[in-house]
Amino acid sequence: MAAQERQAPLRAVFYKLPFVQPGPLPDVTITGVVADSRQVKPGNLFVAVAGGSADGHRFITDALRGGAAAVVGTRPDTHDLPVPYIQVDDSRRLLAHLAAGFYDFPARKLTVIGVTGTDGKTTTSNLIYHILKSSGLQAGMISTVNAVVGDEILDTGFHVTTPDAPDVQRYLAQMVDKGLTHVVLEVTSHGLAQNRVDACEFDVAVVTNITHEHLDYHGSYEAYRAAKALLFEELAKTQPKDFPAPRAGVLNRDDSSYDYLSELMIVPELSYGMHPSADVRAVDIRHTPEGLRFTALGPGFEIPIRSSLAGDFNVSNCLAAITVMASAVGLDLERVRAGIEAMPGVPGRMERLDLGQDFTAIVDFAHTPNALRVALQTARQMAGSHPENGRVIAVFGSAGLRDRQKRRMMAEVSAELADITILTAEDPRTESLTGILAEMAEGAVSRGGVEGKTFWREPDRPSALRLAVAMAREGDVVISCGKGHEQSMCFEAVEYPWDDRIALSAALSERLSIPGPQMPYLPTQRGNFS
Repeated sequence: MAAQERQAPLRAVFYKLPFVQPGPLPDVTITGVVADSRQVKPGNLFVAVAGGSADGHRFITDALRGGAAAVVGTRPDTHDLPVPYIQVDDSRRLLAHLAAGFYDFPARKLTVIGVTGTDGKTTTSNLIYHILKSSGLQAGMISTVNAVVGDEILDTGFHVTTPDAPDVQRYLAQMVDKGLTHVVLEVTSHGLAQNRVDACEFDVAVVTNITHEHLDYHGSYEAYRAAKALLFEELAKTQPKDFPAPRAGVLNRDDSSYDYLSELMIVPELSYGMHPSADVRAVDIRHTPEGLRFTALGPGFEIPIRSSLAGDFNVSNCLAAITVMASAVGLDLERVRAGIEAMPGVPGRMERLDLGQDFTAIVDFAHTPNALRVALQTARQMAGSHPENGRVIAVFGSAGLRDRQKRRMMAEVSAELADITILTAEDPRTESLTGILAEMAEGAVSRGGVEGKTFWREPDRPSALRLAVAMAREGDVVISCGKGHEQSMCFEAVEYPWDDRIALSAALSERLSIPGPQMPYLPTQRGNFS
C-alpha cells in the first residue's frame, strides 16, 4: 500500500514498538500519525507532545475537530475524550517509533547514511547523494533544504532543520514504495535532541565538524556536542537488516570533536582529514578558477579528484563523502570519483552570480563564526587571484532569538578577514534589529574595525547589498552570507519572501543598467525597524 494511502490497526503499531506496552489498547484503525493538530486528517492518531514552544495537550480539541481517531499523551487529565486516549511516559520519544511502526519501519528496508555537523552538512549530503546516483543506485535524500524521493523534490520548510519525525518516516516510506535502496539523511542537533530521527536505523553516520552554534537552545558547547553525538548512539542501536549493510562511524580527524566522539564509538570507526593519521586524506590540493583539484589517499587507494566546489572546507566535505562511499559502503573508486566530479554546486553554498560584472559576486549560507571564517578565507583566495589583489566585501547579519554570542564573534571574524564589512538584517524576529547590529558593531570595533571606513551598519538588507555592489571594483569579491538558499526572512512573526540570490542579482542588474529581477521587499525598506 502506498505511504499516503496506508491504514493500520493501532494495536499492531504499538505491539511492534521496542517499549513496554501502555496497557489495554483500543481496537482502532488509524490513517496516519501526526503531532501538529493543524495537520490532522480523519482517522489520524494525534500524539500530544509537551515542550518546545507549545504543549500539544492544549490542542487535543483541535485535533478532534480534524477527525483524530485516537490520542496519545502524557497527561492523565483527558476530560472524557470521545476517542480513545493512551497515556504514555514520553510521547516525544514515542512519536518517531509510532510513525515508523505505522509505515512498517521503512528504514529497515534501506541503507541509511546520516550526516551531522555544524557546517558542511548539506554539501556533504549532496556529495554522497550524487555519488550514489551516478553509480546507478536508487537513492533518495532528506536534507534541510528538501526531500528528494525518486524524481520528486519536496520542500521541507522555510528555515533549515530536520523535518518532524512523522514527515521523516513518511518520506522514507515513499522511498521504499518507489523501490529506492539508499537514503542520505541530513541531521541537525535539534532533530537529534528532539528525537525526530529516532527509528531511522542508521547504517553509516558521518560528522563534518562541531563548532559554535545553537547555544541558545542547547545552553553550552558541551551540550551541543552531546546532541550531535546522539547520531552515533542511534547508529549503535541499529539491528542487522535483511540485506548486507555497512556499519561505520565516520569522523573528522581535524576537528576538535574527534577525541570526544572517538571515545564514544562502539561501531567500526573511519576518519578523514589532513591529519597524517586520518584514514582518508588529501594531498596536492590546488585551487583553480574551475574549482578544486586534489588527490585522495586512503587504505589501498589513490584517487585524483576534480570538483566544481571551492575552498579548503569543501576539500574536507569531499573527503567525508569519499570516506563514506569508498571505505564504509565499499563503492567502486572510479564511481566515487565520477560522482564528485559530476555534482554541480549546491544552491546557496558559495554560489556565484555572473551578470557580466568585473568582480565576483557570491551567495553563501555561512551563518556561524566558523562557516563565515572559511567562506571569507575562500573569498580571499579568489580575490588574491586577481593581478591587483581584489578586496573582500562581506554582507551578513545575525538572527534574532538565537545564539547571541555568535553576533559579536561573526563581526570579529569579518573585521579580521574582510576588507569591508556591511552588517545588516538576518531574521531579527521579535528582537530589536538596532540592538543586534549594535552588538555586532562592538565585535567589529574590538578587532580594529572603524565604522564608516572598514565597516557599516545598514539595517535594510536590500540597501546593504546595493551598497556592497556600489563599492565593488574590478577584481573584488562581494559575498553575501547567512541566508543562502532560504526563501524567507522573519520580522516579528511574519515570514517575508526573500532570496539572497534574487536580491544580489537585482543589485547587480541595477548597477549594470541591464534587465534583472526586482529587488524583494522587506519592511526595513520603509525604515520600519527598531
